[in-house]
Amino acid sequence: MEKKRVTLADVARLAGMSTTAASMILTGRPDTRLSAEAHAKVHAAAASLGYRPNVAARALRTDKSHSIAFISDYVATTRFASGLIRGALAAAEEAKHVMLVLETGGEPAREIQAVETALDRQVDGLIFAAMRAREVFVPDLTINVPTVMLNGTSARFPTSVLPDEYRGGQTAVRLLREAGITDGIVLLGHNAEVETELFRSETIARRFAGIREAMRDAGMAFSSELSCWNWEPGNGYELTRKLLKTKKPRALLCLNDRLAFGAYQAMAEAGLRVPEDIAVVSFDNDELASYLRPGLTTVGLPHEEMGRVAIELLLGDKPEPTLVPMPVIERGSLPRP
Repeated sequence: MEKKRVTLADVARLAGMSTTAASMILTGRPDTRLSAEAHAKVHAAAASLGYRPNVAARALRTDKSHSIAFISDYVATTRFASGLIRGALAAAEEAKHVMLVLETGGEPAREIQAVETALDRQVDGLIFAAMRAREVFVPDLTINVPTVMLNGTSARFPTSVLPDEYRGGQTAVRLLREAGITDGIVLLGHNAEVETELFRSETIARRFAGIREAMRDAGMAFSSELSCWNWEPGNGYELTRKLLKTKKPRALLCLNDRLAFGAYQAMAEAGLRVPEDIAVVSFDNDELASYLRPGLTTVGLPHEEMGRVAIELLLGDKPEPTLVPMPVIERGSLPRP
C-alpha cells in the first residue's frame, strides 16, 4: 500500500499548533513572534514525521520553483565540455537551486520536448548549452523565463557566456614570444587562403583574429599554415609528418590539443624532441594535454567558470553577454625564456 504523503497539517497537528503558525516556522519567517518552544515543537514534529515541503505548491504560491533547466546537445554525455555542467551545478547548489539536466543529442524534436518538459515543471530559468561553441537552435516556443546561452549564441536570446577566444589567440602568440620564438612558426589546423569560404564558428573566428593581430603587431609571420577541417589527432599527425619531410620548424601553434597530440607522434617518429627541437603551444586544455610527455602548454577553455557565470547571469538582475578569460596552463612544451 502506498504511503500517504505527510502534509503541513499533519505537522501542525502533532505540534499542537495552527497550520499557519507551523508554515511560518518551517519557511523561516523572521517575524513570527512565536516562542522558541513553539519553534522547537514544530521542527521536532516535522523531523518525527519525515515532512518534506511540497515544492510544487510553494511554486504556485511564490511563482518561484528554485529550479533551473540545463538543456544541452552532448555536454552531459561527453567528457570534453563536462566542465560546463560541473560549474553550473556548483553555482546552482550555492544559490540553493536544483538543476534539471536535459540532453537532446542536437535533435530538434528532442530539443522541443526538453523545453516543454522544463516549462511544465515551472523552472525559474533556462540554460541552453553547447559542447562546441556555435549558434544554438532554440525551438520556436513561447519561453517566458530568463534564458542564457552557454558556449553558444542566439539572435533570440542575446545573453550569452563564451570563452574570450580573441584574447586567447593573442595569449598563444605572447607565449611564443616570451619563449624567445619569433620566427619559424607553423600554424597547424588553418590556412586563411585555403579556407576563405569556410566558417567554423563565431568563437573560432575570434581565435583566428586574435592570433593574426598579435602576429602582425609583433612583426611576426607564419612560415607555413597547414589546413585541415577536423582537428583530430590523425590529421595533426599527417600534417606534421608531411611538414617534416621538407622543413623543420622552430615551433608549432596548434589550434587545439588533439592536433598537438598527433603532431607529438609525428615528431617522435622523426626523432625530434619537444621543446628542444620543436616547441608546441595549443588550445583547449583537453584532458590528454596533461598526459603528453612533456606536458602540453595550452590556452584553456574555462568551462567550469563559464558554467558558474551562466547561473549567476540567469539569477541576477542584470543579465548581459559575458566573455570569460582563457587561462594559460603551463607545462613543458615551450622552452624557458
